[in-house]
Amino acid sequence: METEFCVNGMEREDLASLTDRRVAERRLAILGAGSWGTALALILADNAHRICLWARSQEHAKALQRERENRRYLPGFPLPSGIEVTSCLEEALAETEGVIFAVPSDAVRSVAESIRSLLPPSAFVLSATKGLEEGTGFRMSQVLMEVLPEVEKRLAVLSGPNLAVEMARGVPTATVVAAFHEETARHIQQVFAQQSVPTFRVYTSTDVVGVELGGAVKNAIAIGIGVCDALGYGDNARAAFMTRGLMETIRLGRAQGAKAETFSGLSGVGDLIATAHSRLSRNYRVGYGIGQGKALEEVLREIGQVAEGVPTTRVLCSLAQRYGVEMPLSQALHCLLFEGFSPEEIIRNLMLRPLKSEGAPCGME
Repeated sequence: METEFCVNGMEREDLASLTDRRVAERRLAILGAGSWGTALALILADNAHRICLWARSQEHAKALQRERENRRYLPGFPLPSGIEVTSCLEEALAETEGVIFAVPSDAVRSVAESIRSLLPPSAFVLSATKGLEEGTGFRMSQVLMEVLPEVEKRLAVLSGPNLAVEMARGVPTATVVAAFHEETARHIQQVFAQQSVPTFRVYTSTDVVGVELGGAVKNAIAIGIGVCDALGYGDNARAAFMTRGLMETIRLGRAQGAKAETFSGLSGVGDLIATAHSRLSRNYRVGYGIGQGKALEEVLREIGQVAEGVPTTRVLCSLAQRYGVEMPLSQALHCLLFEGFSPEEIIRNLMLRPLKSEGAPCGME
């Protein structure tokens, strides 16, 4: 008896193009040469893949080519010979089997538009960007599907407790790849799995919404944790902020169709723990600096890299209103970052809110 023609909506020839390739010597393009894109390049180069790391500026690309090290964003980790560097998108995408977005969230749309005519028809597209688009409130997968609708079957997202410096050091790390089609997630899982020294373990999921929201919202929560630590509030405040922030994430996720259990995994509570507890986290450092009395602009200048939690906080408040969910911590962070409230004021206002039950993980609290 003839078996089914497709699996999860994917034709057999599509599946074959994803799974029947040689394990080694894949050519992959990573778009974004910051600390995160560089860390992913190091992981994948260890898998015997040929990596083309694309830098948005020609100056940065030349520095990487000359120094064979990302001294600006991830110093101390030499780039192996398997990593090419370019600022030319045509060169980066030539004959690539997969494209990984590691640019900031505000650049995903423009970069996707730039590669529309260059993307090989069988290449998978993986978003490793943890953020939300200002204006639309879109998750990165929504941005990519709007710009590149033909990639839906080959599209996936990556998120988890993945600090770039620790990944580059070879510290054991786990993450999640989520795709609308399970075969795509499993294929990308295998792309990351062939390491000479296994340090990066990838799990799969089909809950794209939950995996993306967990990775985006935790950046905003980490800002609040940094504020609490700078004010010397201790572990009680830290635990309260993290757990109530997680409940807000679940409420918003459920309203958008995510599974509640996703947020108890690596891309939810796992990523939240790593980001909120680490001084390597840019978002934590934003909150810590503000808690010390510094202006937001000053803190961002000192960090010198994008802290996704800042624009994400702005988006979260509009999403909460759109979906009819209450997110008081996100609103408080908005007051802190953009409305001139002091850290002490927002904490006091949160403590004086009307008394509630701890239940109601979705909808209005």
